[in-house]
This record gives sequence, structure tokens and C-alpha cells, in this order.
Amino acid sequence: MVELINLRRARKNRDRKAKADQAAENRVIFGRTGAERQRQSAEDEQRRHLLDGKRMTDTNRDRTDS
Repeated sequence: MVELINLRRARKNRDRKAKADQAAENRVIFGRTGAERQRQSAEDEQRRHLLDGKRMTDTNRDRTDS
């Protein structure tokens, strides 16, 4: 007996595989892993928080001279 092949499904599977291969290639060339992006984001947030804590405010700037 011959195995029947759904041509629409075969075409979609071929296209999905091609897209997955292209995505894998792009990740190698351009990307960082999710963990690297998350770590970088956390470090940036921590630096921003530390910098904001050390910010000097000018209390006279809030008041208007009248």
C-alpha cells in the first residue's frame, strides 16, 4: 500500500522547517539568548536604581521666587 501524502500539509511543514532554519541562523548571527537579555536588563535596572538613589535634588528649583 502506498502512503497518502497531504500536499498542503507537506508544503506547510516544508515552509515551517525553512523558517526555523533561517531563525536558527539569525540567532547565531545576531542574537543573544533569553537569559543573556534578562541578565542585562536586570543589571541595567540595578544601575539605574543606584544612580537614582544618588541623584542630588535642588530644593530651591521647585520653589518660584516671588
